[in-house]
Amino acid sequence: MSAHVGVELTGAQLAALDAAGLEEIKRLVARHGLLVARGQELSPAQHVELGRRWGGIDVNNYFPLNAEFPEIAEVRKAETQLTNIGGGWHTDHSYDQIPAMGSILVARELPPSGGDTLFASMAAAYESLSPGLKATLETLRAVHSADHIYAADGIYAQTDIGPELRGHDQKTFALHPVVIRHPQTGQKLLYVNQAFTLHFEGWTREESAPLLQYLYSVPQREEFQCRLQWRPGTVAIWDNRSTWHLAMNDYHGHRRVMHRITLTGEPIAA
Repeated sequence: MSAHVGVELTGAQLAALDAAGLEEIKRLVARHGLLVARGQELSPAQHVELGRRWGGIDVNNYFPLNAEFPEIAEVRKAETQLTNIGGGWHTDHSYDQIPAMGSILVARELPPSGGDTLFASMAAAYESLSPGLKATLETLRAVHSADHIYAADGIYAQTDIGPELRGHDQKTFALHPVVIRHPQTGQKLLYVNQAFTLHFEGWTREESAPLLQYLYSVPQREEFQCRLQWRPGTVAIWDNRSTWHLAMNDYHGHRRVMHRITLTGEPIAA
């Protein structure tokens, strides 16, 4: 899909993968950060089964859950709403002690146009940095939290999607290396994001802000990104360790409903 992130799969049904096929899909996601499968017929039950076969499901503490399959979080925006979920660059669940490995997102209801999702490669972002900055970053850890986003007085509470969200009393805190190594590929990855990273360990927020703002600017370079245009039957599987993503909010007046399963991760290390 681009030089640094994204690969598109056609001619295969995710619901029908045998063990070898699933392992190949896992390798493609690890290598490219994002796999987009077109023309899929994946029921909610099959969606859950795929997540279980992958290695486990983390139930999201904040998003509304599907009534029949609570393993599925519904990422939705109504015709009358102005705010969407995920409208800024972020990495899902970096605020957890063991962050999610990734997500499987299924298009259920789409607007007539718009609502694309952008992805950025954190491997390419890291590799673009100078040797001196890389050496500095590899000595640092950063604090991550979601409290300022999802708490009862958080950012989303001030918007028209606030009443739909859950878990306002959750308290989150995680400390992760700023540079991590992908457990399958061995690639070094920049692991901070502007939604959930607060400051460097041992630094104040004021001291951390200039360097963090620079680091946030790097993955936003167009050459490190790809753009997913959703169509009926599209499924996206991405690796949270090696990518950022952003959901475009350019379809006001139309409904968009996506089903997301969050894949269980493993402890991350420098």
